Amino acid sequence: QVQLVESGGGVVQAGGSLKLSCVASQLTFTNYGLGWFRQAAGKEREFIAAISGTTYYEDSVKGRFTISRDNAKNTVYLQMNSLKPEDTAVYYCAVQRPGPSMEARAPGLYDYWGQGTQVTVSS
Repeated sequence: QVQLVESGGGVVQAGGSLKLSCVASQLTFTNYGLGWFRQAAGKEREFIAAISGTTYYEDSVKGRFTISRDNAKNTVYLQMNSLKPEDTAVYYCAVQRPGPSMEARAPGLYDYWGQGTQVTVSS
């Protein structure tokens, strides 16, 4: 059974940085695109960033967040800089469903999800 475990969340002041990690198991890691999503209280889950053959981002995090992967460690990362209070949310990593080459921004295009890690940005 595929498992994804996120870590690295916490409480940080506005303008600070955090680096999230997500380790995957029971998965041939290199075969899949990976994504990060977040869900703030009372809101729908939203796309943040993804990495497959390329990387792409949601506009509000472009230039502040960087997604990367280490296939040898079965790990995907999300480096978050210049954090803002509106970045406060539970952050999830996810594995894309194999399919045509396209930007996978919808949660429905992902088959496996981690349990989430809380990020809180104080003003």
